Amino acid sequence: MLIYIHGFNSSAQSHKACLLQQRMETLGFAQWYAAPNLGNQPLQAMATIEALLRGLDPAHVTVVGSSLGGYYATYLVEQYGVRAVLVNPAVRPYQLLATQLGMQRNLYTGESYELTPQHLLEWEQLEVAQISVERYWLITASGDEVLDYREGLSRYKGCLTEVIEGGDHGCAEFVNYLDKVIAYWQRGRV
Repeated sequence: MLIYIHGFNSSAQSHKACLLQQRMETLGFAQWYAAPNLGNQPLQAMATIEALLRGLDPAHVTVVGSSLGGYYATYLVEQYGVRAVLVNPAVRPYQLLATQLGMQRNLYTGESYELTPQHLLEWEQLEVAQISVERYWLITASGDEVLDYREGLSRYKGCLTEVIEGGDHGCAEFVNYLDKVIAYWQRGRV
């Protein structure tokens, strides 16, 4: 199973999720693709993803996490033994988003909610101390205007890594990685 995990205030209808879904469908792999819409509460979001993992062989699962989804993916790798492709991952969302407390709006669904200190605490609860470097592929853009890509390079040091010179947080270049991401997933399912 290839599972796309969207970022903060995003959804399964994000550009990268749709690109990956379309490519999986074109290749005849639609039944092995999932992109859940995650609630805004971190532990609730994690429960949604964990429900997808039930009954699956972790050796055959790859999660693709974008931004905050990369943070969630890291937790899943270390808790369940799946593999991950991280695209401009958030490293410490509980620090990064501490200045954004207050009303938020999901860019895709239009849902409004309040970002509270409880969100920060839940994200902190999902942090893992050590990572299994062999289970990650980091794709990061040096021009990311939201996250400092060097934090990702430090956090995921020793992992398979590709730095996109320039680029941005949305990673428009992701379209060029679709087949590589699918091949990375396929290596785990044979």
